[in-house]
Amino acid sequence: MKKPMTTTRPYLISNLALLLILLLLCLGLTHQLPSLILLSLSYAVLSFFFSTTARGGGGGGGGLAWRKHPTNLPGPIGWPLIGSIPTMGTLAHRKLASLSTSLGATRLMAFSLGAKRVIISSHPETAKEILAASSFSDRPMKESARLLMFERAMGFAPSGEYWRQLRRIAASHMFSPRRIQRLEGVRQRIGDEMEVGLWGEMVGRGVVELKGVLQRGALRNVVESVFGMVMGIGGEQDGDDEVELGLMINEGYDLIGSFNWEDYFPLKLLDFYGVKRRCHRLALKVRGLVGRVIRERREGGCDGLDDFLSVLLRLPKEEQLSDDDMVAVLWVTALTVVPAFEDQIRNACRTGNEFKGKSEMVFRGTDTVAILLEWAMARMVLHPEIQAKAQEELDRCVGPDGPVHDSHLPNLPYIQAIVKETLRMHPPGPLLSWARLAIHDVHVDKVLIPAGTTAMVNMWAIAHDPSIWAEPWAFRPERFVEEEVSVMGSDLRLAPFGSGRRVCPGKALGLATVHLWLARLLHRFEWRGAGAVDLSECLRLSMEMKKPLKCRISRRNSFSSGGVV
Repeated sequence: MKKPMTTTRPYLISNLALLLILLLLCLGLTHQLPSLILLSLSYAVLSFFFSTTARGGGGGGGGLAWRKHPTNLPGPIGWPLIGSIPTMGTLAHRKLASLSTSLGATRLMAFSLGAKRVIISSHPETAKEILAASSFSDRPMKESARLLMFERAMGFAPSGEYWRQLRRIAASHMFSPRRIQRLEGVRQRIGDEMEVGLWGEMVGRGVVELKGVLQRGALRNVVESVFGMVMGIGGEQDGDDEVELGLMINEGYDLIGSFNWEDYFPLKLLDFYGVKRRCHRLALKVRGLVGRVIRERREGGCDGLDDFLSVLLRLPKEEQLSDDDMVAVLWVTALTVVPAFEDQIRNACRTGNEFKGKSEMVFRGTDTVAILLEWAMARMVLHPEIQAKAQEELDRCVGPDGPVHDSHLPNLPYIQAIVKETLRMHPPGPLLSWARLAIHDVHVDKVLIPAGTTAMVNMWAIAHDPSIWAEPWAFRPERFVEEEVSVMGSDLRLAPFGSGRRVCPGKALGLATVHLWLARLLHRFEWRGAGAVDLSECLRLSMEMKKPLKCRISRRNSFSSGGVV
């Protein structure tokens, strides 16, 4: 009878590999070996180790972080010490999906990210177990996110009474259907301005680079929705605050998106990259600026205003938050949905030409609304027959010369289907960006998962699984006309905003914005490519188009909405 493989051999190989690398380093230091030879030898050792330690269907995988909690789950052992960190690059969702499939581990796979234990689901059944379970009610927190007050903000605070209070405030006040309806005026006005910007760019340059216009519009939408016109772009008296906020958001993105060894190893006493120092400085600036805006709004009154800041200030006494908590909630709300400012802001600050700087801002970043709309419009350019069908629906429902309103959206099922199919093909958060943390031992798919394990869901893998979706690689909105599939979290075949207790609180507001702006863009213009459309992906904090979409547009109808175009 063949003796079963034990878990001793992988760890023996790991220790031998590490010992050999240390010996090579010592040899290099004492004998001045050329660095290229030293690196080549080290790489050869690591490559040999990695090629011999990927483990599949027999279980016992996961890597070094699982040594104290051996598991029968399949998974890669990964590299010495660092585990599968090299896998987590700009195509992590695809690499993890391929690895799960090759190891027969789509239901659940174990791996290590440094000293962190991780499981990942690529199947709706196990995804539901993770996302719906109270055992996974917390989020793992990056050190930079913790220092930037995420642990006190909506969606990220640890489970408990304070977190439940924030959920109640979000559901009843900030993201209620009534609040979303009252913010339609902001969305419509910004939609007008985006159309003017698009046509001006087309007339002036002969081509439209959609990303910049969408990100500027999304920035205005969120800043006005969160802070009101106090921080509104285009106003003269508040330009300094706007630029300062943009610079802080830009630095916040850099800090949260940067790789940091302290997130994967118990090195909290160290600060290799100066991340802690930068976070402390930024948090002080945020408290100063946002705290002052809160005080000024309180003194000036907030009756009749619908932005989130005014909503928080009008809360009943028993629900009111402290100023520090309001700073955290407003800051993280802006940071997690607003695109970051690019170097033009710094140039504007240096030159003093603020109006020019603001009108020509180029943004980089991870705003879900802008990213999703760019993917949708890329598909409209690639599939003119789908674009034409959507425009026919708009002309029937809205009329060829009338403006699109929120009230039209329930009667535009094909537009809604296009948004759903875009979310399926190109989910902005393919790994459900903010993972879950097991707060105590729990069973998932009848496997014991120890407390402290990070759980992820590969929504991209689920949305491209041929056993779940017919023709998963075809862009076919009709699938959502033929079958009703909710994207709000109840159906784990497509849950781009998460599910369960930690579902994205702003999902309804985001979808309302995407539906309205997509309908307006298709109703107003015909869209053609200005060259080949490249659907290559780049996963940063969200999954963006690697190369910005460039289009040519022409007017469809003669109507004028608000005097634009």
